[in-house]
Amino acid sequence: MPRRVLGIFAAAAVALGAGAGLAADAVVLYDHADDPILKLGRVVYPGGKTLELSVGIGSAAFRRAGDPADIVYTLSDRGPNFTCGDVPAIAGVPAESLCKGVKGRLYPVPAYTPSIYGLRLKADGTFQVFDAITIKDKDGNPIDGLLNPLTVAKTEVPLDGFGNKLPYSANAIDAEGLVRLADGSWWIGEENGPSIVHVAADGRIQERIVPAGSEKDFAGANYKITGGLPAILSKRQTNRGIESMAVSPDEVFLYFMVQNPLANPDAKAYAQARNTRLFKYDRRAGRVVGEYVYELDDPQSFRLDPSKKQSDPRISEVMALGLDRLLVLERTEKTTKLHEVTLAGATNILAGKWDDAATAPSLEQTSAAAAGIAPVAKVLRFDSADHPEVPTKLEGLALLPDGALFMINDDDFGITGEKTRVVILSGDSLKTAGR
Repeated sequence: MPRRVLGIFAAAAVALGAGAGLAADAVVLYDHADDPILKLGRVVYPGGKTLELSVGIGSAAFRRAGDPADIVYTLSDRGPNFTCGDVPAIAGVPAESLCKGVKGRLYPVPAYTPSIYGLRLKADGTFQVFDAITIKDKDGNPIDGLLNPLTVAKTEVPLDGFGNKLPYSANAIDAEGLVRLADGSWWIGEENGPSIVHVAADGRIQERIVPAGSEKDFAGANYKITGGLPAILSKRQTNRGIESMAVSPDEVFLYFMVQNPLANPDAKAYAQARNTRLFKYDRRAGRVVGEYVYELDDPQSFRLDPSKKQSDPRISEVMALGLDRLLVLERTEKTTKLHEVTLAGATNILAGKWDDAATAPSLEQTSAAAAGIAPVAKVLRFDSADHPEVPTKLEGLALLPDGALFMINDDDFGITGEKTRVVILSGDSLKTAGR
């Protein structure tokens, strides 16, 4: 059945130079084959559970115009991990038996290297991994996904899967957003620093751009560190940094967002805030040129898991539809929304009082209207509550040649039994309001 392609995405495909592509129904699911490259092994907790771990390849997705129609690149994050608070549910043993009073994060496979994966969509309804590029330091040594030795931003205590303390790692990144340029290099949105990372085609880190004033925390990294992001980003809530990356059609501008509002001035502000930040970075100039407010939706509006916690909605992906025109993936644990966003008419707050930690009340403690800020305009294009067959925790988006949309979930390396699935959206599965 030929695709009935949504106007907004078909137009984006033309703008990005896409051509003819695969045929599919409005919502198509692909399951991964039993691929050995995705197996991470077993972790046994005596008296508790046995974890069958697999590589979580769905933290981000990207496809360049001109790539084969059945090819998409995806990204893994830092590897299987969970907090001490999650120990009873995941390991099936008391938290104290592993964490011994330490409030930390456990890494059952601490040597895992964040990697970029090439996926091929197959006619039999599965996808296959055909390429894996490990992320490396400048000398070609694989990095890990452990915690950085942060003092400016807050961090946690790294533990192995059985509660033994692990060293901090200045090289480590938590890879969460992905684009690939015409020269074969990659840009990654990174959650822990938070930072954005330029990576060569072979996976070697060329430069990591961190919040100004935090450079010393990365002094031990074996690659270039630049303090090129606004200093205010060091106030990101723990585990709520940059989880997205997009690139303009001419590859001049990068776009990325903070997953949630900053903990500015504190965690209480983070928990109650709706205003998160969207950034525009000029690659030619090597600097941020735009900062905009994105207002998160009311948590009660996420129909599969409505709540009263404003910190439940978060941003997990951004994809460019054109210059300063984006598709934003806003989700909770069970509900995914896709919003079309435009920067036109929005207030650029870069380098103003809202980037000053001394400003009170902070951006996170006020509404955009009260602050006289025009946030980016949002139009809802998809709501997974209308499609119960779509998996939860979707984190990757890519545009296919005919304008249909590739989506992939993050299965958290199988620690809760989830599996990676791919969703193709087109036609009536997407809203065309206003077009």
